[in-house]
Amino acid sequence: MTSKKITIYTHNSSRLDSQTVVLKEALVNQLNIPTHHNVTLQFGSLKREVKVVPAARPTSLRMSEALAESLGLAHGITLCLNYQPSTQTMRIGPLIGVMVSRVSTLVPDRPFGSSTAFCQELSLACKKLGGMVYFFSPEDLPIQSDKLNGWVYREKWSKASFPVPDCVYNRLTTRKLENSSKVQQLIREIKTRYHSSVFNEKYLDKTEVFRALRQVPALRVYLPESYSFRNFDMLQSMCHKYSIVFLKPVTGSLGKGIIRISRSATGYHCHFNQSVGMRKLTFPTLKKLYSAISARLKRNRHQIQQGLRLIDCAGRPIDFRALVQKNKKGSWSVTSIVGRIAGSNNFVSNLARGGSLTSVKEALARSNLASNSRAAAALKLHKAALAIAVGLDDQIPEHFGELGVDLAIDIQGRAWLLEVNSKPSKEDNTALRQSRIRPSVKRTIEYSQYLAKF
Repeated sequence: MTSKKITIYTHNSSRLDSQTVVLKEALVNQLNIPTHHNVTLQFGSLKREVKVVPAARPTSLRMSEALAESLGLAHGITLCLNYQPSTQTMRIGPLIGVMVSRVSTLVPDRPFGSSTAFCQELSLACKKLGGMVYFFSPEDLPIQSDKLNGWVYREKWSKASFPVPDCVYNRLTTRKLENSSKVQQLIREIKTRYHSSVFNEKYLDKTEVFRALRQVPALRVYLPESYSFRNFDMLQSMCHKYSIVFLKPVTGSLGKGIIRISRSATGYHCHFNQSVGMRKLTFPTLKKLYSAISARLKRNRHQIQQGLRLIDCAGRPIDFRALVQKNKKGSWSVTSIVGRIAGSNNFVSNLARGGSLTSVKEALARSNLASNSRAAAALKLHKAALAIAVGLDDQIPEHFGELGVDLAIDIQGRAWLLEVNSKPSKEDNTALRQSRIRPSVKRTIEYSQYLAKF
């Protein structure tokens, strides 16, 4: 379906009533929009019956302020427009809703805290590519009269009511909020009543990811041996098989709660992160180690995973974060890959734990990987990230539009999967991107256009 980018102009004039819109004549002819009878004008969930009047003036689409206000439109915004002859509907959009965890009115220019810059970037991308985005939190639910309360950025942040969007981008940052009855009811309603899309609709946990990917034979090459942790016998078996073993909280993030167990001639060493840094304990036997950490393991479900001998930079482990997103054709593609070098005296590379970012090329150049293996390693990372995103999408029924795929390269140059994040941070690669609109943000808008059929 052909879509055209347009600009909305609103007028307070008695010559333009709320049942009439004026559209550039060239667009009327290109899209075969009838002018001899009413058509349906649709923006998000809202529809209005209007008569289309062609005009030779270059202004794209003019309407009365009353009509614009009833649809939640503002003067000067840029949208896409298409016409569906079968339903005689002229659609403008896409209208994108971003669900955020909370909104603060204490700092008017930063209503979403550290995510505010990303939200403004999405708004700017809509202005350039065609579309409108607003932001809402679970506090703004439920839907009322086909409208949602939300926040929009137009020179400054303001709150208003908007139609139910064509698609919802889930950026909730806690599982508790995501699993609340309000949010789950919204997701059901958006999908069934309004036939809109919700992407990144849920958090993934580590056990679910590895179980799903093991169903795809071609992906097993990337998977370290990994199981849902059950008991001491499992720990003993894995520690007998591997000199290093990791215990990871199934629902953890930012490296929190990861336990690293290593075996040596003097016993077993246990490393784990605390708020003040890394702690190391040594035990003469594995049973004594298990007794010391069993209470911690009972509080949360854990995944036990084979330890890997990763490439490093002066003893600091290196891993890689690939951002894989669906593009304007609805296909997975790798948007970016960055290298992450762990902080000193740490075994996780997360920025929150003192890690630092660098390019893939620089990370490999600074590593202890053989120089003649580095170019191949970079290609392996790209191939693995894409294959894992496609495979996970095939195996898990929920809808995802982007995934953060954490990968590693071992000292033999083999690529491994560490974990997959369905709510990848929008700040991890800021230091490597200097343009105002990052490719990742542009791709989010383009995929939203694809979902909304613009």
